[in-house]
Amino acid sequence: MKNSDLSFDDFDERHSPPPETVDFDGVSRRRFLGGVGALGAGAWLGSLGVPLSASAHPDGHLSFLPVAAGDADTITLPAGYHWHVLASWGDPLWSDAPAFDDATRGTAATQARALGDNNDGMDVFVHDGRLLLAVNNEYTNRGIIFGNRPDGKPQTDDDVRKGKLAHGVSVFEIQQRRGRWRVVKDSPFNRRITPDTPMDITGPARGHALLKTAADPAATRALGTWNNCGNGRTPWGTYLACEENFNGYFSSSDPAFERTAEMKRYGVNIEDWGYGWRQVDERFDISRHPNEPNRAGYVVEIDPADPRSTPKKRTALGRFKHENAEVVIAGNRRVVVYLGDDERGEFLYRFVSSGRYRRGGDNADLLADGKLYAARFDDTGGGEWIQMTPRNTGMSRAEICVHTRLAASKVGATTMDRPEWVAANPHAPEVYCALTNNKNRGLKPNKGGDPMPVNGPNPRAENRYGQIVRLRPHRGDHARRRFAWDMFALAGNPAVHAGSPYGGSANINAANMFNSPDGMRFDSQGRLWIQTDGNYSNEGDFAGMGNNQMLLADPHSGEIRRFMVGPRECEVTGVTWSADRKTMFVGIQHPGEGGGSSRFPNGGVPRSSIIAISRDDGGVMG
Repeated sequence: MKNSDLSFDDFDERHSPPPETVDFDGVSRRRFLGGVGALGAGAWLGSLGVPLSASAHPDGHLSFLPVAAGDADTITLPAGYHWHVLASWGDPLWSDAPAFDDATRGTAATQARALGDNNDGMDVFVHDGRLLLAVNNEYTNRGIIFGNRPDGKPQTDDDVRKGKLAHGVSVFEIQQRRGRWRVVKDSPFNRRITPDTPMDITGPARGHALLKTAADPAATRALGTWNNCGNGRTPWGTYLACEENFNGYFSSSDPAFERTAEMKRYGVNIEDWGYGWRQVDERFDISRHPNEPNRAGYVVEIDPADPRSTPKKRTALGRFKHENAEVVIAGNRRVVVYLGDDERGEFLYRFVSSGRYRRGGDNADLLADGKLYAARFDDTGGGEWIQMTPRNTGMSRAEICVHTRLAASKVGATTMDRPEWVAANPHAPEVYCALTNNKNRGLKPNKGGDPMPVNGPNPRAENRYGQIVRLRPHRGDHARRRFAWDMFALAGNPAVHAGSPYGGSANINAANMFNSPDGMRFDSQGRLWIQTDGNYSNEGDFAGMGNNQMLLADPHSGEIRRFMVGPRECEVTGVTWSADRKTMFVGIQHPGEGGGSSRFPNGGVPRSSIIAISRDDGGVMG
């Protein structure tokens, strides 16, 4: 199998595999299942803290009739709702760019003036009465973007540049006319932020030797952002784009180049993921520029209302495979940011700002300095945030921010089942973390050699379904060191694994089952929207689950209902709302990624898209 046929996870597993030795007290799948069997499945599920009987909240939080799982190549919604496409990959943001061409799939020049590919996290901002949408363009599917080539690979330098320019962030104005949303072409706020956009380096790592390069000997300005997955927004009106699988774009012109231990921990390899950026941009050659990967893997702060502003890489929030950045204000007015590292056996993090938030004040640099913590869970429903400091890691503050994974390993943080999005309840002091899956749980250590035994928040070996863990900070204060946790939902397949932990928690049933929770976000009514990026084979362990989907959960009762099913081979990701909350915008990423079973949305080339969902009665969506 070629690199270009692999997922990012499998690419890392092949080129930077975790150690095979399991040295964590003989944990095994057999021992785990034996312990559960002795407890009894019902008692085990009840011990998770999930309500054993879930009914709708009295205020009608879940008022729609759920949709069935399915494999149709379209959007499926409950009765009383409708949808349309707002924008798709390749749609021009300026009138001087042509419409998307199915035959050529564009050029580097047209891509620079159009919406990027594989939209992910996104948010709507209101500025002077105008609605601005900022959206991540995570990556591209080579077989689709280069599908006009015989082998589905880039053939020319322009092909490579086109793929490169499809990455980054798109910011553009949107407007509703006659019930349909559209892009406002030529808006002064429209902007493409790409892997070539200059960015300021801020925080403890600014100026450090680990970030110095021949092009930037002062280590103060980096070029570009790419593989932006989840997102965040700040109370002062900025957008946070989160760099995830940045490693798959670097390669070496010298096949004998010796990678450092740090490169291996972060998955930086001799070969890239098939994009070939090194052939048009030398900085992606690690044998010539070994520090360049250290300048990627951060949270990037962007001001969507100022298209002339310079984005800022916030090194104080750590460097790893960021999923999203969930921002809350603690009781002492410090800014708290929850952050997940989306790789098997990596960690959950928290940043607490040194400065305090002032409503209407100057908050521009609150993310430039603060304390960085990693989470340690116990098996009995408690946990604590461990600050990573020079004293307990033996690393400088800058080194902690650049090699954050190594620091978290040194302080004994809990290895997790791929922490994805974190969502904070606006009506209660609690956060929810999606742990999407982990096939190596109970079998192997993580890439750094940290054990991954079956434990409290990660209760199943060979976890293929994922779970959602709920954290409640001590005394309701997000800045406190201690927290309590319970299991909000354990995804599974009760039709295949009835009575087993792999059947899921008590609030999972044949009518709402899903796998691999990924994106999550609360709406203004305190309801939790859950999006999936999992196995859509509809066979074996995943029989009956259908395409990826979006569900709605009531935090009070634990009830979960399926609200939407996406088209074939897609991931459902990214959710935000219009200013009046009557339209919900949802991302449909990589339809047809498996090789041709999708023609979403227009019957031609499958294209990642942003859709707008509304109620037929014009009511509030969230």
